[in-house]
Amino acid sequence: MEIFTKKLTPIDFDRGLVLPPCSNLEPLQHFQGTIELSTIVESAAGTSLPDPVTIHCSTIRGSLVFKRGWYDIARYVGLKSGDTVTFYQEVNGGAQFKLKVRNVC
Repeated sequence: MEIFTKKLTPIDFDRGLVLPPCSNLEPLQHFQGTIELSTIVESAAGTSLPDPVTIHCSTIRGSLVFKRGWYDIARYVGLKSGDTVTFYQEVNGGAQFKLKVRNVC
């Protein structure tokens, strides 16, 4: 189940990844304050990071923002402005969050 897709801007690297207003937040609704999501990161080609990354998601000015963990992913994968990320929940025998990245050429 897709939660959001976002084309990255420079602000996403400076202030954290703000989830778009049209995000499907149903899978994330049952938390107060900060939530930690263990996330599998994979490229559009299907290549995954060696280990899941824990993303800290918090509420800032009424919006959900990925902070710590997000910066590690962005740096490790080499994300830049214009790249696209899709965050989704895969449910098959256990809920698992995944972040698929697609780099611009």
